[in-house]
Amino acid sequence: MNARLLMTTLTAAVLVALFAACFLGSTPLPVMRVLTALSGGGQPGDVIVVWEIRLPRALAAFIVGGALGASGAALQGLLRNPLAEPGVLGVSACAALGATFALYYGFAGSWAYAMPIAAILGALGATALIAFAAIRTQSVVTLILVGVGLSSFAGAAMALLMNLAPNPFTLSDMVNWMLGSVANRSFNDIAIAAPFLLTGLVLLFITRRGLTALTLGEEAASGLGLNLRRMRILVVLGAGLATGAAVSIAGAIGFVGIIAPHIIRPFVGFDPARSLLPSALLGGFILVVADIGVRLMPTSSELKLGVVAALVGAPAFVWIAMQRRAVHD
Repeated sequence: MNARLLMTTLTAAVLVALFAACFLGSTPLPVMRVLTALSGGGQPGDVIVVWEIRLPRALAAFIVGGALGASGAALQGLLRNPLAEPGVLGVSACAALGATFALYYGFAGSWAYAMPIAAILGALGATALIAFAAIRTQSVVTLILVGVGLSSFAGAAMALLMNLAPNPFTLSDMVNWMLGSVANRSFNDIAIAAPFLLTGLVLLFITRRGLTALTLGEEAASGLGLNLRRMRILVVLGAGLATGAAVSIAGAIGFVGIIAPHIIRPFVGFDPARSLLPSALLGGFILVVADIGVRLMPTSSELKLGVVAALVGAPAFVWIAMQRRAVHD
């Protein structure tokens, strides 16, 4: 598929999904009322529903999916492994640990911005450790092992905090955060994460040429003048910041960073550099559509977005892994 046609198609799909998210819900709004509300007119109730509830929620889903999609594409290019995703370096787990820490000590109840800031700090801490490891080693396997260690430690620490939760309400908040959701998100939540998100995405897009060179192998890329250490640091920092910002908005949501790049890759000639932006758009589209589905499901209580993403993404992950094994066999 032509690159321009691919981008046009994805952009149009995203805009349609965002608009659909504004009028679909437990109480659907007519299209004309949504258009009027988006322009700032119409009934005050419509304006509140569109601008304070549905649009921020849809944008939050798109931003989170976009961050995870771009991060996954970059990490898959860096590690040359289609099974890589933002959580592989432990950044997602550490970001979730930061949010859980804020919930456990009650910071989230006393200050509205405590939880997202704690999540970003957790992501930055993990990113700093991974960046340090990237400086000290030339081995990609070592980076993966460090990430696995961070994920295991963060998971154990979160289990400990939940086990020691002072009351059932705090425990419920922790579990809800771990399940992932964009419900009740506001423009303020997005604004807090935006600087970290934008910085991370800029760093990832700076590495595009290096990601293309890496498809030839590390030795060939070095022969072309690529600084592998600098490349790893930039990708790790970019993916860490973007993923941390995503977790600070929506909690733990997995598999988007694997699925979106895998779908895009054949359309861009398996070039990781050309897959960054399309993967971000597709990842955002997937989460917006998934969140619409969550709101429309006739359940007594709303399902969590992270649960739906895992139910769909886990089988897709297994299929990708089996296809990869078949190719190598």
